Amino acid sequence: MEFKDYYNILGVARDADESQIKKAFRKAARKFHPDVSSGPDAEAKFKDVSEAYEVLKDPERRAAYDQLGAGFSAGQQYHEPPPGWDEGFSFSQSDMQDHHAFSDFFETLFRRGGAGMGTRTGADSHTRIEIPVEDAYHGASHQLHLRVPIVGPDGQMRFQDRTIAVHVPKGILEGQHIRLAGQGRPGAAGDLFVEVTFAAHPVYRPDGRDLYLDLPIAPWEAALGQHVVLPTPDGKVDLRLPKNARTGQRMRLRGKGLPGQPPGDIYATLKIINPKVETDEARQFFERMAKEMPFDPRRSLGG
Repeated sequence: MEFKDYYNILGVARDADESQIKKAFRKAARKFHPDVSSGPDAEAKFKDVSEAYEVLKDPERRAAYDQLGAGFSAGQQYHEPPPGWDEGFSFSQSDMQDHHAFSDFFETLFRRGGAGMGTRTGADSHTRIEIPVEDAYHGASHQLHLRVPIVGPDGQMRFQDRTIAVHVPKGILEGQHIRLAGQGRPGAAGDLFVEVTFAAHPVYRPDGRDLYLDLPIAPWEAALGQHVVLPTPDGKVDLRLPKNARTGQRMRLRGKGLPGQPPGDIYATLKIINPKVETDEARQFFERMAKEMPFDPRRSLGG
């Protein structure tokens, strides 16, 4: 997939105003429209100029694209936009003509999270918020800070800072959207759709409503089947290990995952951790174990 220089495609400067962009698009569209041009690449060029105009005519998409473009050049290969390239922006979801004709580049940038957000108007906007997984257990309130591009009286684009209160409902999943009625594009009667993402967690790995984690245990806990305390986002849980537990064995805590109907589960994968032998007493203890508990962990390998 190649980075597309939309300004070059339309033949306008990066500081072109709205009227210049519209004029350039109309000129290019007339030149390359398949009904007018018989050139072999007319249809492809017409799709390119239509896609470029779809981005540059919209202040929100244009501002985010400009921020991305600072690190890329036309024709450069890339797979995904760099992290945080669209931070602070909200994307309007205007009605797009011939949306099936847009390139993978456009789809990657501006249609992420578009599914399942319902019917929208041209004044609706889309942004993201990153929350800790604990907030999905209990619900939380956040302040969302946005830089919203607006077109001034002189036709130049400026940024307007907005702070919006967001209530994160209990049980929300990663990828779901929070609808803020009337908080879409300034000056229009649209809504703001906030896509929820989970921040990376040092312990838990969310998958839908389920949570996965690695649970370190001592060798004697594994051998004797002792009780261990397992932390969860909803509080500590007493977990009884089976006797002779082994590394890689998975324990399931039913209903302790993210809230919902039904709630998710927590899956703890056991990982036996051996203590460091740092004293003579510890070394003698392990030597005694070696003598009194004949054990070959490589027996299954044969030989």
